[in-house]
Amino acid sequence: MITAPTTSPRFKRTARRKKKPAALPAGSDGAVSGSAVHSGGSPASLELSAATILPRIFFQIDALNLAPLLLGKLLRRDHVVLQITEVEAYRGNDSACHGRFGITPRTAPVFGPGGHAYVYLCYGLHMMLNIVADKEGVGAAVLIRSCAPISGLETIQYRRGQKTDKPVLLTGPGKVGQALGLSTTWSNHPLYIPGGLEILNGPKPENILVGPRVGIDYALPEHVNAPWRFAVAGSPWISAPKNTLKPS
Repeated sequence: MITAPTTSPRFKRTARRKKKPAALPAGSDGAVSGSAVHSGGSPASLELSAATILPRIFFQIDALNLAPLLLGKLLRRDHVVLQITEVEAYRGNDSACHGRFGITPRTAPVFGPGGHAYVYLCYGLHMMLNIVADKEGVGAAVLIRSCAPISGLETIQYRRGQKTDKPVLLTGPGKVGQALGLSTTWSNHPLYIPGGLEILNGPKPENILVGPRVGIDYALPEHVNAPWRFAVAGSPWISAPKNTLKPS
């Protein structure tokens, strides 16, 4: 069982009493050496204090163009920071996109302007984070499939119920939503405004892999086979299946 994150500082023993370990200060747990995962999986220096929030205009382009640009960017909620390593594009005319249902209470956020979150519940279990793309009314988004941890590791582990720092922690869209502590109430949240959930600029990957999207057999053949899945080449923080991804 994973318990709430705490620190374990050294303490002196005496014959009469023991000092209790101090509680973990808010926002201080589990930093991953301030590093980011690049191509080849090797860490590189990343100053979070210098990372800027991406402007609204960044997201208001075709989802197919936005998706690879999101690789290497940073998702931040409070002290938890994740680096995006794998995404999928869903366009307005796409038979695999939720926009195909039209505007409903569930899908309304995906028809909003680019730069907002679209969070939906999958199979009654998984919170799936999407980044709305393009102009208002288009109905397009980018699904965040996998990430690498940058800071807040103990909180991520606690939310995920897994005491590991291996890729299994964050390789899969449901795992990302769980690590960030998301619910459907985050749908329509602006990601370009400080506070809450934000997307920050991050290092561009050296190389990118592309391939067909996962789990969309219900879509039209041209959309099932479209190479609209993108990942950081050489990163271990990529979900299965990996053998369908090829160099771009």
